[in-house]
Amino acid sequence: GNTSGTGVCFTRNPNTGEKRLFGEFLLNAQGEDVVAGIRTPKPISELASVMPEVYEEFQHNTAILEEKYGDMQDIEFTIQEGKLFMLQTRSGKRCGEAAVRIAVDLVHEGLLDKRRAVMKVHPEHLDQLLHPRFPDTESSSYKGSVIAKGLPASPGAAVGHLAFTDDKVVENEKNGIPSIFVRDETSPDDVEGMHGAEGILTARGGMTSHAAVVARGWGKPCVCGCHALTIDEENGIMTVIMEDGTKKTFYEGDVISLNGSTGEVLEGEQIVSPPSITGNFKIFMDWVDESRDCDVLANADTPEDAKEARKNGANGIGLCRTEHMFFLPERIKQVRQLILGDEQQSETALKELLQYQRSDFEGIFKEMDGLPVTIRLLDPPLHEFLPSLEDEEIISSLAQQLDKTVEELKEKVTNSQEVNPMLGLRGCRLGITRPSIIEMQTRAIIEAALNSIDAGIDAKPDIMVPLVGKVEEFRHQAALIRSVANQVFSETGKSCEFKVGTMIEIPRAALTAHEIAEEAEFFSFGSNDLTQMTFGYSRDDVGTFIPSYLKKGILMDDPFVTIDTEGVGQLIKMTVEKGRSVKPNLKIGVCGEHGGDPRSVHFFSNEAGLTYVSCSPFRVPIARLAAAQAAIQKSEK
Repeated sequence: GNTSGTGVCFTRNPNTGEKRLFGEFLLNAQGEDVVAGIRTPKPISELASVMPEVYEEFQHNTAILEEKYGDMQDIEFTIQEGKLFMLQTRSGKRCGEAAVRIAVDLVHEGLLDKRRAVMKVHPEHLDQLLHPRFPDTESSSYKGSVIAKGLPASPGAAVGHLAFTDDKVVENEKNGIPSIFVRDETSPDDVEGMHGAEGILTARGGMTSHAAVVARGWGKPCVCGCHALTIDEENGIMTVIMEDGTKKTFYEGDVISLNGSTGEVLEGEQIVSPPSITGNFKIFMDWVDESRDCDVLANADTPEDAKEARKNGANGIGLCRTEHMFFLPERIKQVRQLILGDEQQSETALKELLQYQRSDFEGIFKEMDGLPVTIRLLDPPLHEFLPSLEDEEIISSLAQQLDKTVEELKEKVTNSQEVNPMLGLRGCRLGITRPSIIEMQTRAIIEAALNSIDAGIDAKPDIMVPLVGKVEEFRHQAALIRSVANQVFSETGKSCEFKVGTMIEIPRAALTAHEIAEEAEFFSFGSNDLTQMTFGYSRDDVGTFIPSYLKKGILMDDPFVTIDTEGVGQLIKMTVEKGRSVKPNLKIGVCGEHGGDPRSVHFFSNEAGLTYVSCSPFRVPIARLAAAQAAIQKSEK
């Protein structure tokens, strides 16, 4: 009868965190009737007028439960002939905004201390606050719009018109039209389109592919390795093989939506909610920083990236990838001239690139005033900068630039290609065989630091040598770097402090870390390459088999997302042990994509004992939280 009923209730609003009961009840009902959808339940607030004494008792009970468990509760209750029975309680699920507000409020109400509050917020909660998102992914309209699923390469929500070329994205941008940049896979030639697009979609590539890494660095939503897609870039057509085997065709200009957090591709325009960071966010992050003992730096390649990193609380830059500075259209021409030109053309290109690099470094030092900036010397294989032989327009323009025939240029490009470029002429091998590149980069770094100091900026450069496998390689490069620095000091009559260290990304470097530590002033794990070389997996091709491996239980996690503690992790721990046996205070960090993964951060902080982690500027708050939670858990053991 109407003196009996049932209900479910959160002690606070799970969407906003407001301290007000949030739930529903039904009279003359029992069990699962409230959630079964057979009848429309009433808001819990109406219970106050229907059964005021029961409502008052219920409010009293919810306060007791929150005080006991120190958290917002999800409660099931029943009323039998006017008597209240509390059936079940558990910590209630909540969205990101609510999680942060509830944690802050519980501390202010005296129900939690700050450290316990830090443990109540999950990394994925912060992820929701830091990116645009689709607000209702459980609705039938959303689910019915999903046409394909790939890898969630860079989080966030994006809506735009399909664009298959750089030029189309640029044209759309000028006309105020948002674009989703669609490619089979991206290359450095696509950087202008990637930068101008709202989101990026590729049919090939994994979580550490070119598209994924660049998108994460820029905070662009990205879905990679979407194998249901066939991309006809020339004709501007995207064909999707649906789950039932039928095909659906989309054309340039059609509107699609991307969910970079789930990997879903959706037909049409979805509603997007902007990032919602409230005043409680800063309060909470201050508590986070009080709790952690591992620094969080950022991977930032431009002054804009550095500014974003500092805004998000980074303690410095752990990886500045100098090659990313070369991808802009006016610069990549000079890089190609450096690679493919004659001696004089190469020298001219180096002088141009020196100016670009020095200016970029000055901008980064300015944004990071007083914080360390770790600059990695040129790392990728040169083929990444070479034009496609099929791109007749770029080939023709470059041939004219180098005063060569198209045939001569194509031959030179072909001769520059390698069978296995990721294991070929790159990193320190490039620096040893083409020392003029390292001389130019070192000069740019040191001159930028001196100019910055003159301008009143506290520049703290660390120079990092990539892909070292033998101590002799590092010794050669470190000597060259210090020689150029001393030359600049002599020319200017000024000096500055700087460190020279190395990336540990080749298994042999891990095995001989004690030898390298004799020479290097710091280590930084390039966990992407270290994972690639330890597993023997091509990180650009793992999308073809990783999903199957995960489904069959061969792998529990994608090793390019979450660190493989049993294999790669053992090499990391070995490196730390060997390195610090030589230099007990050796600074050791990680700057691969794993630096922003919460579970990996826990391993780096608690098990490996790293000094810092470095990640995308947009994941810095997440890494800060993960480091704090790892420190709290370690202190409680």
